[in-house]
Amino acid sequence: MADLSQDEWTAQLAKDTNAFILDVRTEDEVAEGYIPNATNIDIYLGQDFLSELEKLDKSKNYYVYCRSGNRSGQACAVMNSLGFENAYNLEGGFMNWEGEVAE
Repeated sequence: MADLSQDEWTAQLAKDTNAFILDVRTEDEVAEGYIPNATNIDIYLGQDFLSELEKLDKSKNYYVYCRSGNRSGQACAVMNSLGFENAYNLEGGFMNWEGEVAE
């Protein structure tokens, strides 16, 4: 797992042809807006969160975010323990996001 600043995260994401954006926030948080092309799997789903992660392609590069960067950091650690080699946490999360937002 790596913590990336917003600049690092967006620069790396822009040139990554094997990227997958993962939003681990709640449905209510997602309803307030999200990073385009993100897939939402709520980390608070517990076992269901793990089950959903197991369905994902472990060979992809995962760009993970939440509201502040805490839950996404936990998600990256969980992903690493499940065999995902490349999980990148967005420092500061969606709260500090200055890029494009979809609704």
